[in-house]
Amino acid sequence: MARHQYSCPLRWSDMDAYGHVNNAVFLRYLEEARIDLIHQLRLKAGEGSFVDGSVVARHEIDYLRPLVHRAEPVTVETWVTKVGAASMTVSYEVKDAEQVYVRASTVVVPFDLASGRPRRVTAEEKELLKTFADEPAEPTGSEEAVAA
Repeated sequence: MARHQYSCPLRWSDMDAYGHVNNAVFLRYLEEARIDLIHQLRLKAGEGSFVDGSVVARHEIDYLRPLVHRAEPVTVETWVTKVGAASMTVSYEVKDAEQVYVRASTVVVPFDLASGRPRRVTAEEKELLKTFADEPAEPTGSEEAVAA
Protein backbone atom coordinates (compact mmCIF):
# COMPACT_ATOMS: atom_id res chain seq x y z
CA MET A 1 0.00 0.00 0.00
CA ALA A 2 1.04 3.61 -0.44
CA ARG A 3 2.22 6.17 2.05
CA HIS A 4 0.71 9.62 1.78
CA GLN A 5 3.27 12.32 0.91
CA TYR A 6 2.89 15.86 2.28
CA SER A 7 5.34 18.62 1.40
CA CYS A 8 5.74 20.77 4.51
CA PRO A 9 7.42 24.18 4.30
CA LEU A 10 9.67 25.31 7.12
CA ARG A 11 8.91 28.71 8.59
CA TRP A 12 11.49 31.03 10.14
CA SER A 13 9.31 31.16 13.27
CA ASP A 14 9.59 27.36 13.63
CA MET A 15 13.16 27.68 14.93
CA ASP A 16 14.06 27.89 18.58
CA ALA A 17 17.00 29.49 20.39
CA TYR A 18 19.23 26.54 19.45
CA GLY A 19 18.82 27.23 15.72
CA HIS A 20 16.69 24.21 14.83
CA VAL A 21 12.99 23.46 14.52
CA ASN A 22 11.45 23.41 18.00
CA ASN A 23 10.14 20.07 19.22
CA ALA A 24 6.57 21.35 19.66
CA VAL A 25 6.49 22.62 16.06
CA PHE A 26 6.78 19.03 14.82
CA LEU A 27 3.28 18.42 16.22
CA ARG A 28 2.01 21.09 13.82
CA TYR A 29 3.84 19.40 10.91
CA LEU A 30 2.22 16.09 11.86
CA GLU A 31 -1.19 17.73 12.14
CA GLU A 32 -0.88 19.35 8.70
CA ALA A 33 0.07 16.01 7.14
CA ARG A 34 -2.70 14.13 8.98
CA ILE A 35 -5.33 16.67 7.88
CA ASP A 36 -4.08 16.40 4.31
CA LEU A 37 -4.36 12.59 4.51
CA ILE A 38 -7.92 12.79 5.90
CA HIS A 39 -8.83 15.27 3.15
CA GLN A 40 -7.65 12.72 0.57
CA LEU A 41 -9.76 10.04 2.28
CA ARG A 42 -12.80 12.33 2.20
CA LEU A 43 -12.33 12.89 -1.52
CA LYS A 44 -12.30 9.11 -2.10
CA ALA A 45 -15.25 8.47 0.22
CA GLY A 46 -17.54 11.25 -0.86
CA GLU A 47 -20.19 12.53 1.50
CA GLY A 48 -20.84 10.71 4.74
CA SER A 49 -17.36 9.54 5.75
CA PHE A 50 -14.68 11.33 7.72
CA VAL A 51 -16.91 14.41 7.88
CA ASP A 52 -17.66 14.82 11.56
CA GLY A 53 -14.13 15.12 12.75
CA SER A 54 -11.68 13.41 15.00
CA VAL A 55 -9.75 13.99 18.18
CA VAL A 56 -6.21 13.06 19.08
CA ALA A 57 -5.93 10.55 21.91
CA ARG A 58 -2.14 10.11 21.92
CA HIS A 59 1.08 11.30 20.26
CA GLU A 60 4.40 9.49 20.34
CA ILE A 61 7.46 11.20 18.81
CA ASP A 62 11.07 10.12 18.38
CA TYR A 63 13.37 13.02 17.53
CA LEU A 64 16.23 11.52 15.54
CA ARG A 65 18.15 14.54 14.20
CA PRO A 66 17.90 18.31 14.51
CA LEU A 67 16.24 20.03 11.56
CA VAL A 68 17.53 23.51 10.74
CA HIS A 69 15.70 26.14 8.75
CA ARG A 70 16.08 26.05 4.98
CA ALA A 71 14.14 27.06 1.89
CA GLU A 72 13.31 23.50 0.81
CA PRO A 73 10.29 21.84 2.44
CA VAL A 74 10.53 18.51 4.22
CA THR A 75 8.37 15.54 3.29
CA VAL A 76 6.03 14.13 5.89
CA GLU A 77 5.16 10.57 4.94
CA THR A 78 1.94 9.41 6.57
CA TRP A 79 0.43 5.95 6.71
CA VAL A 80 -2.06 3.94 8.76
CA THR A 81 -0.58 1.26 11.00
CA LYS A 82 -3.67 0.18 12.93
CA VAL A 83 -7.45 0.45 12.61
CA GLY A 84 -9.54 -0.53 15.58
CA ALA A 85 -13.25 -0.42 16.30
CA ALA A 86 -13.12 3.18 17.53
CA SER A 87 -9.64 4.47 16.71
CA MET A 88 -6.84 4.42 14.19
CA THR A 89 -3.10 4.87 14.48
CA VAL A 90 -1.39 7.12 11.97
CA SER A 91 2.40 6.92 11.65
CA TYR A 92 4.77 9.47 10.19
CA GLU A 93 8.31 10.14 9.08
CA VAL A 94 9.52 13.71 8.68
CA LYS A 95 12.34 13.45 6.18
CA ASP A 96 14.15 14.62 3.11
CA ALA A 97 16.11 12.67 0.50
CA GLU A 98 19.11 12.25 2.83
CA GLN A 99 17.71 11.52 6.28
CA VAL A 100 14.80 11.04 8.66
CA TYR A 101 14.43 13.72 11.33
CA VAL A 102 11.39 12.46 13.22
CA ARG A 103 9.36 9.26 13.50
CA ALA A 104 5.99 9.56 15.18
CA SER A 105 2.54 8.09 15.62
CA THR A 106 -0.85 9.44 16.62
CA VAL A 107 -3.91 7.61 17.89
CA VAL A 108 -6.93 9.31 16.35
CA VAL A 109 -10.52 8.78 17.50
CA PRO A 110 -13.43 9.59 15.15
CA PHE A 111 -15.75 12.11 16.77
CA ASP A 112 -19.44 12.90 16.34
CA LEU A 113 -19.73 16.68 16.67
CA ALA A 114 -23.53 16.59 17.05
CA SER A 115 -23.46 14.30 20.09
CA GLY A 116 -20.12 15.52 21.41
CA ARG A 117 -18.91 11.94 21.73
CA PRO A 118 -16.44 9.58 20.08
CA ARG A 119 -17.89 7.21 17.51
CA ARG A 120 -16.93 3.93 15.89
CA VAL A 121 -14.99 3.62 12.65
CA THR A 122 -17.41 2.58 9.91
CA ALA A 123 -16.78 -0.40 7.63
CA GLU A 124 -16.45 1.98 4.67
CA GLU A 125 -13.85 4.04 6.53
CA LYS A 126 -11.88 0.91 7.43
CA GLU A 127 -11.71 -0.04 3.76
CA LEU A 128 -10.53 3.44 2.77
CA LEU A 129 -7.92 3.50 5.54
CA LYS A 130 -6.46 0.30 4.12
CA THR A 131 -5.39 2.27 1.02
CA PHE A 132 -2.85 4.03 3.23
CA ALA A 133 -1.87 1.00 5.31
CA ASP A 134 1.84 0.30 5.52
CA GLU A 135 4.33 -1.22 7.90
CA PRO A 136 6.30 1.18 10.10
CA ALA A 137 9.95 1.66 9.18
CA GLU A 138 12.40 -0.16 11.39
CA PRO A 139 15.00 2.09 13.03
CA THR A 140 18.58 1.36 12.13
CA GLY A 141 21.26 0.93 14.76
CA SER A 142 22.92 4.19 13.71
CA GLU A 143 19.92 6.39 14.57
CA GLU A 144 19.81 7.88 18.00
CA ALA A 145 17.05 10.05 19.35
CA VAL A 146 18.07 13.61 20.15
CA ALA A 147 16.16 16.19 22.13
CA ALA A 148 14.79 18.83 19.80
